[in-house]
Amino acid sequence: MDIDFDIDEFVDRFVAVWNEPDPVARRRAVVALWAEDGVGVGKVMEHHGHDALEVRVAEAHNEFVRDGGFVFRAADDATWHHDMLTFTAHMVPAGGGDIAWTARIFAVLDEDERIRSDYQFPEPIARGSALTRAVAKEFLRRLGEGDADRIAELFAEQVDWVLDWPAGGHPAVPWIRPRSTRADVADHFRAIAEFHVPGEAGGSAPRILVDGNEAVVLGDIRQTVKATGKPYTALCALQLVIEDGLITRYAVYEDSLTVAEALSGS
Repeated sequence: MDIDFDIDEFVDRFVAVWNEPDPVARRRAVVALWAEDGVGVGKVMEHHGHDALEVRVAEAHNEFVRDGGFVFRAADDATWHHDMLTFTAHMVPAGGGDIAWTARIFAVLDEDERIRSDYQFPEPIARGSALTRAVAKEFLRRLGEGDADRIAELFAEQVDWVLDWPAGGHPAVPWIRPRSTRADVADHFRAIAEFHVPGEAGGSAPRILVDGNEAVVLGDIRQTVKATGKPYTALCALQLVIEDGLITRYAVYEDSLTVAEALSGS
């Protein structure tokens, strides 16, 4: 494959086809993903060619997405070399919740970067520390995408929200205030986005430490203030408690002084 092959874009397209409700768009996606004589291999059945692959995807969509209320998501673990790539896919409730199904996907591509054959290996569903890590990684992935509502889907209806910040807050950072519900979570991340330049959020690769249903995320926040164009970097640590696949406690410990100074123009 080309050295510039965008593996993440390819995986996103692969997962999206199973969630696609429109039959016409789904057919186009199948043709774009698989070679004309491509093969999809599951635990029980094989599907050969575009017509059979379209039926395979449509049946899965109808059973699990349309009627079952689930969505398919990719884990952030894709890798490739030569003509083969591998990644993990999960099926989760559309409204948030525990992972219902997970599989390791192996795909062999042709010279046009379309699938010659793909193999799905169902794996035991993550529990305990494995589930905690999976949810923490998914939270960071959605945080990077910046969709406040999608972030909030990972939280329980009632959240123990802890901030390392004076109770009175600071006028320059109005989003830092007490929160307690999933709707509050969406408002929080929506407010952060309003004050910063879109597409410029980032940070160093975070470390995730897991013990049972608790995770600690260590890293930094890198943003650019929309009003002033001032960039800043603030150290940050998160404590997440995850129960039944949802975040029930969210404790933030960050360099709030740096954030406040950047927002106030100090």
